[in-house]
Amino acid sequence: MTDTTDSLLATLRGQRRQVLAALEGLDDDTLVRPWVPSGWSPLGLVRHLTFDVERFWFEGVVLGQVLALPTDDEVWRPERWPSAEQVVAEYEQAAARSDEVLAATPLDAFPSAAALATYPWAPERDLLATTLHVITETAAHAGHLDVGRELVDGRQRLVLTEFRTPSPKP
Repeated sequence: MTDTTDSLLATLRGQRRQVLAALEGLDDDTLVRPWVPSGWSPLGLVRHLTFDVERFWFEGVVLGQVLALPTDDEVWRPERWPSAEQVVAEYEQAAARSDEVLAATPLDAFPSAAALATYPWAPERDLLATTLHVITETAAHAGHLDVGRELVDGRQRLVLTEFRTPSPKP
């Protein structure tokens, strides 16, 4: 591994921890109830990160595996929700597999022609760009969960105790 790969892994792992920390202490009903008008729920968002982000990008696009991924409805609004423990375990397993792929693949590697044929909507970009995309998406969703959590029960991760404006310079 390189220093760059180590930095990418550390950053991605930190964002994943933030996603899971936002779920701590919530009951099953709160985890599957939509938090915003668009209809996403915390477990739906984690399932999205599992299947549409971690598995799709690292296993599907980078490794070129043909994946049997759930549909959007199955991810976001399943007829029967898996337990929170199962959703978290699937996310952690997908993340661990993604970490293995990232650690073992050169950052300048591009998807194979077979991968791009299987996923023609995936942009042709190297592993570095793909990893930065995954970090960005994971961080954005961690922020969504932080805001949702504050709206649901008042728990705050980023607490601003005082807003200060800079003093004008004389």
